[in-house]
Amino acid sequence: MSLFDLAGKVAVITGSSRGIGRAIALRLAEHGAKIVISSRKAEACLAVVAEIEAKYGAGSALAIPANISSKEDLRHLASAATQHFGKIDILVCNAASNPYYGPLGDISDDQFRKILDNNIIANHWLIAFVAPQMIARKEGSIVIVSSVGGLKASTTIGAYNISKAADFQLARNLAAELGPHNVRVNCIAPGLIRTDFARALWENPDNLKGYNARTPLARIGEPDEIAGAAVFLASPASTFMTGQAIVIDGGATIS
Repeated sequence: MSLFDLAGKVAVITGSSRGIGRAIALRLAEHGAKIVISSRKAEACLAVVAEIEAKYGAGSALAIPANISSKEDLRHLASAATQHFGKIDILVCNAASNPYYGPLGDISDDQFRKILDNNIIANHWLIAFVAPQMIARKEGSIVIVSSVGGLKASTTIGAYNISKAADFQLARNLAAELGPHNVRVNCIAPGLIRTDFARALWENPDNLKGYNARTPLARIGEPDEIAGAAVFLASPASTFMTGQAIVIDGGATIS
């Protein structure tokens, strides 16, 4: 059996209609998992479901729209996915928000709360809805998509970085709590990736040139370059790994 075989597994991925989440969904499907696509807009979710089913057959994917700011939406996501596929083996908390760019001194309370609520509390909610069935089966893998921003300071995305640093600790704490039940919790920490979500950081040619000059691989990443780590963390290849973070940033944090 391949160390990366996900046949018979069911994966739920938030924010999976585009960008990193979509790339993760496509690669988990490639390795045999049934996929639940979730983001705010149903039409966008259905487009990715159609893409997966065109490659891997009818019934290989399901769309369940959900807004991560709604606890009830996330409760429904967990229950509807379980009802349809019978279980959830893999949970990837990828969706996040960043409505503010600038120094912390100028951020509004509502903007700060939205970042913390969507990037930390929403992950806590969804994991709490999914973890009990994993505990009962004594098996499961939870992946939180954090960021290298959680490892360093920023004068423009400081609030976002604070939330992503908290995600590292959320994973560590849950790893300690769920580990005795053979449920693993890990993070992926991408660097700058060419997504719509991060467009403000890379679309300016001068900013991009400066970033590339500071990065050993001299470029930003592509969404599919994050997906392999998710396959690893979801698969038997990583069964002795929990509470950790995989940094994928072209070497930016070492330079």
